[in-house]
Amino acid sequence: MVAVGVTVAVASIVSYAVVRDTIYSRLDQDLLQRASTVAETTLADPGRIVSPETSASLAMDGLKATLVDGQQTYRPPTIPVLVNGQETPIDPSLPVNPADYNIATSRSGDFYDTVSTKDGLYRTVTVPVPFEPGAALVVGTSMASTQATLHTLGLVALLVGLAGIAIAGTAGLAIGRAALRPVERLTVATEYIARTGNLRKIEVAGSDELARLTKSFNTMLATLARSQEYQRRLVADAGHELRTPLTSIRTNLDLLAQAMAEPDNPRLSAQDRADLMNDARAQMEELSVLIADLVELSRDERATHAVELVDFADVVERAVERVQRRAPSLTYDVRLSSWYLQGEPMSLERAVTNLLDNAAKWSPPEGTVTVTLEDGALQVADQGPGIAAEDMEHIFERFYRSPEARTMPGSGLGLAIVRQVAENHGGRVAVAHAPGGGALLGVWLPGLPEPPSAPKAAFPRAPAPNVLTAPMETLEQNVANLALPSDSSGDPAGSARTAFRPDAP
Repeated sequence: MVAVGVTVAVASIVSYAVVRDTIYSRLDQDLLQRASTVAETTLADPGRIVSPETSASLAMDGLKATLVDGQQTYRPPTIPVLVNGQETPIDPSLPVNPADYNIATSRSGDFYDTVSTKDGLYRTVTVPVPFEPGAALVVGTSMASTQATLHTLGLVALLVGLAGIAIAGTAGLAIGRAALRPVERLTVATEYIARTGNLRKIEVAGSDELARLTKSFNTMLATLARSQEYQRRLVADAGHELRTPLTSIRTNLDLLAQAMAEPDNPRLSAQDRADLMNDARAQMEELSVLIADLVELSRDERATHAVELVDFADVVERAVERVQRRAPSLTYDVRLSSWYLQGEPMSLERAVTNLLDNAAKWSPPEGTVTVTLEDGALQVADQGPGIAAEDMEHIFERFYRSPEARTMPGSGLGLAIVRQVAENHGGRVAVAHAPGGGALLGVWLPGLPEPPSAPKAAFPRAPAPNVLTAPMETLEQNVANLALPSDSSGDPAGSARTAFRPDAP
């Protein structure tokens, strides 16, 4: 509003100044032409200009005049003129100044001036008299009509400026309100979301920058809603998976506490106590694996430590050796080619180990697990029953377990960790049917077949929290202490504690 108002005001002032200068220029040109005409007539004669006839002639033409000759001035006499039926004396002469004498002396040029008389302001011009050496004629005309015109023009310019400012203010207010309405709506929506936590979308109106901002905000809200839903599902699934082993451990520990309080109670034999201890140990191991998987999956950010240039083939080879010790009855057909990438060796080995453990779990006894690595694509195929079509799109989701897998050990997080590690390293995962039957799981990671000359660290990730792993380590140590052999050879629970020793298979 201010910018438009100032623009209108400046335009009015400039227009007034330009028109005023144009009017003055035309007035001066007209006055010069009339003065030159008078200077060439007998009115410029010193004896003629002082006669009443000259005064009457000048009054009829609306002029005033004074003749300057040397150091003398010749003025037409005052005459009476009828104005509205009354005689009014009119003085047709003009005051002179030194510049007029200079024009008479130099006999060249002209001089403009504005003088004040009893009849008002007059615009004058001084020109030399051609036929009278050393004489100059001062001729003037009234500026009343010119001043009236300029006054009208100034008033119009002022009114136009004020009207422009008023229009600019009204338009600015209307446009400002219309432009800020989406901002106000967006502000109200954000305040509502902050107050209630309801991530509802905001209505989008128009296609301007504010509409684009609203669309971007809706996209952010959708992403945040998905994240919240994802966290709720994770907490709910984790709580469900943790409840079963915790309940079993609590039951077994209660029974063992009763047995230790009543060592001669025949209801629990030594074998029953050993089975309880072994079952508690197995449940704790399952709980430890589950918590370790949860901790690994909670690392949403990329690592800032332990990132180095690795040969993915070496990582796969170490993982195969580890899984082969756990499942020695299987045959492993391994074909690897070097693939160098910037990564975290421990996470990569964990992901490959999970793939191999999954293949070993589903392979039949004396089966073959095929492992190939070529151009950054790791493929692990087993000879198991394969994956149903309806399970393929969910196989890498957290806590997802097919109906067939629910009766087998595992938390449903192993393949989810594989996908997270692959994505953290800029790769991707895939699942398909193996050519010879069974499942084919694949991971592709970006890299090079040859080591780069200047490796750089990448894939930052925050360190994994240990708020869950530390209590589990303490619990395992306490149960292990309970399982230490008793000094009393007659302790009926001795066999059970021996069966639960740390080096037991």
